[in-house]
Amino acid sequence: MAGSISERGIPADIADLTLAAEGRRRTEWAETEMPVTRKIAEQFARTKPLAGQRIAACLHVTTETANLMLALKAAGAQLRLCASNPLSTQDDVAAHLVKHHRISVFAAHGVNNRDYYRHINAALDFEPTITMDDGCDLVNTLHTGRRKLLPAVSGGTEETTTGVIRLRAMEADGALAYPIIAVNDALTKHLFDNRYGTGQSTLDGILRATNLLIAGRTVVVAGYGWCGRGFANRARGMGAHVIVTEIDATKAIEAVMDGFSVMPMLAAAPLGDIFVTLTGDINVIDLHHMKKMKDGAIICNSGHFDVEINIRGLKRAAKRRREVRAGVMEYELGKSRRVRVLVDGRLVNLSAAEGHPAAVMDMSFANQALAVEYLARQSRGMQPRVYAMPADLDERVARLKLKSLGIRIDKLTPEQRTYLDSYEHGT
Repeated sequence: MAGSISERGIPADIADLTLAAEGRRRTEWAETEMPVTRKIAEQFARTKPLAGQRIAACLHVTTETANLMLALKAAGAQLRLCASNPLSTQDDVAAHLVKHHRISVFAAHGVNNRDYYRHINAALDFEPTITMDDGCDLVNTLHTGRRKLLPAVSGGTEETTTGVIRLRAMEADGALAYPIIAVNDALTKHLFDNRYGTGQSTLDGILRATNLLIAGRTVVVAGYGWCGRGFANRARGMGAHVIVTEIDATKAIEAVMDGFSVMPMLAAAPLGDIFVTLTGDINVIDLHHMKKMKDGAIICNSGHFDVEINIRGLKRAAKRRREVRAGVMEYELGKSRRVRVLVDGRLVNLSAAEGHPAAVMDMSFANQALAVEYLARQSRGMQPRVYAMPADLDERVARLKLKSLGIRIDKLTPEQRTYLDSYEHGT
């Protein structure tokens, strides 16, 4: 990593500023697939709704995120961006934002844990008025180690399921100091980003890391939330036999009725060829599961943090380990029993591939942009709790996306609207 730099007075800590030209090319490519975010950016450039706002954003530093940052800059915001995952940072994108757009970025691919949190603190150093988070690490750091900055913060947004879970725990404990909008829970986010984005990008990461044929293999999917649903269906579409493991009875019934086998992880362990966790919880695949797996089983995570697979326990138990392919670590647990973990249990779709396609992130980041604009106008009247994305903004994103695709839909007639609003009509 090049270390701290100051490009034309813009503080940053990135890997290599000379990568900026490639970052610009790739960011512009992604922008062609993000018409909704572009439309909002054009409006922001005219109205400047974020003038005077200082935004600290802890997100995956990718081409799609770069386009979100440019929309927020067009709105008049000052920005500092850091990474929400050490292995998802695209160094050329970080360089592009610093060199060509004078946006402070503190992120480099593969940084250690100390530098990861140093970057988060650097993003907080300019005393943000709004936070944007993906996983709650920035918000947690702000609440535990940088509490003197809290009075200046009017609100925040959260991008992912894991972060929303953590924030709701903070709210329940009375620890949350300012209002946060759960962008993840917007219909135009989790029904699309989580299902179609994670579904496709997880397969992409597995294929790039292993070059395995999916057809005919048994794939075990831990968790049948929207991410799990998306991946399970795409794995089946490529010819896999899919087993789902769950702790939620309703989701388990849904998986059964969607045509999947459902069983506990311990029962699935001897059957699977490829295991994927998509839960957000700890030790979903534990050592006793791995000891039951067949020789050569592939294990990876597409949930959030690198805690879903018990890597520490695996390292202690393994007789030896070796990297058998870039990003594929093989652990020998006994005679003829080896398991292979992809990218150290980090997010396989971002660490072994490029994350979600820009077309689906278009809706997610359009929600982020509109949520930040909403907070800039409304946060003074909001309590320190987790809020749903306003329904009218969610609907606006959906309509803008349909328009960008050239798709029209029906409208209710006055007669139909009257009927739906009335309780007087029966059978």
